[in-house]
Order: sequence, then C-alpha cells, then structure tokens
Amino acid sequence: MSKAFDMELFLAGVLTGSHTTRQRHLRQAKAIQTAIADRWQRDNPWTWQQKHLTWFLNHHVNQHAESTRYYYLLTVHLLAHRLGKPWQFNRQAKVNNRPKAVACA
Repeated sequence: MSKAFDMELFLAGVLTGSHTTRQRHLRQAKAIQTAIADRWQRDNPWTWQQKHLTWFLNHHVNQHAESTRYYYLLTVHLLAHRLGKPWQFNRQAKVNNRPKAVACA
C-alpha cells in the first residue's frame, strides 16, 4: 500500500509569508496535484514536467477570475522553485474575448 504524497512536507522548506499565505499555497498545491494526478496519473511532483503545470494554468484555471489565476501562478512558481527547475510560465488567458498574456520571469 503506497502512502499519499505529503505536499505540506514537500513545500515546507520554501513556504514563507503569513500563515494565511502558506495555507493558500498548500491548498492550491494540493488542487494542482489532484488535477495532474487525475489527468496524467502523476501524483508525485518529482515526476512532473513543465507541460503538466502549463496545462494546469492554461486549462484548469482558465475560467477563474484573474486574481485567482495569478495566485495559482504564484503557487506554480513556488513548486518549480522547490523542484529546482528553471521553468518559465507564460499563460494565455481570455478576458473579454481578447487574449491577454500573463508572463512571469
């Protein structure tokens, strides 16, 4: 029997900020983990590729409010930092039927 991956332990070294901010990152990281596990059967972040996180940003949270998408983008950056990957995320989101680029360096 395999034990579920502990996202809180995984992010413990890189989580900073207030208690509320840390809890939001954990909650969103678990939502990301669940979505990727459902789509690609990869529940362990160590097995993720950049395409998995890009898919999540482009398809899973595409219909959410801009502020929600921004907070998920911050969590994705935190995950990439924890994985030690130099990944860049540019996400296209449609707002008022116009493409809007959300880029992070």
